[in-house]
Amino acid sequence: MPSSPIFEVCLDSVASAIVAEKTGASRIELCAGLMEGGITPSAGLIQTVKAKTRLPVMVMIRPRGGDFCYDDDEFAAMLHDIALCHQLKADGVVIGLLLPDGSVDVVRTRQLVEAAKPMLVTFHRAFDMVKDPAQALEDIIAIGGIQRILTSGCERSAYEGMDLLAELSVQANGRIIIMPGAGITERNVNKIVAATGAKEIHVGAGGTKESRMEYRNPYCSMGYAISAPEYSLRVTSENKLGALLQRF
Repeated sequence: MPSSPIFEVCLDSVASAIVAEKTGASRIELCAGLMEGGITPSAGLIQTVKAKTRLPVMVMIRPRGGDFCYDDDEFAAMLHDIALCHQLKADGVVIGLLLPDGSVDVVRTRQLVEAAKPMLVTFHRAFDMVKDPAQALEDIIAIGGIQRILTSGCERSAYEGMDLLAELSVQANGRIIIMPGAGITERNVNKIVAATGAKEIHVGAGGTKESRMEYRNPYCSMGYAISAPEYSLRVTSENKLGALLQRF
């Protein structure tokens, strides 16, 4: 049996964090708004997850959904959120900023890294939207203070991006961790690890839990997206995560 990689679980609730720890996850990426790809969670959520689990918690620093090109006010909010992460004793932050031309925003990324020290830093899947992945990798390494890049290999899923993930791993040559993520399941995780040599894996292992609401107003929805289920809650699935971890 192959040696087990570090498994980071992306989640957005205290209940999911507890499941992740119970099932054997190595680390948490804590977000809100997973239907938007993950945005910054509340201070209350960060504090409660830290209190309820002993896993390292990496906090998403992303002020909104959409692209990764931020204005001055959004950038200021990111700095404030990082300061809050220090106060709440988060273990690290997850960031990603791009310029309009599709390159890494080196100047502002460096500022966030400096603000985050001594916390750990991951550059998230903003990487998958860059114009030149090889150059972006070198830019991120040159910034310093970033331990890993979360990427699907610039494809919809890490399975589809395996070739680029392998190339990035060779190019990185131990200077930074390339952490595959997106669409990783118990059915493809071994192939992805074998093809890329990944030592860390980012998974969602998402399932659903029925709402406790008994009365349900069929005429009103609080969700912005029409397809967003009102009475079905996204949670980390103990069965799915367990099946993933048991592959190693």
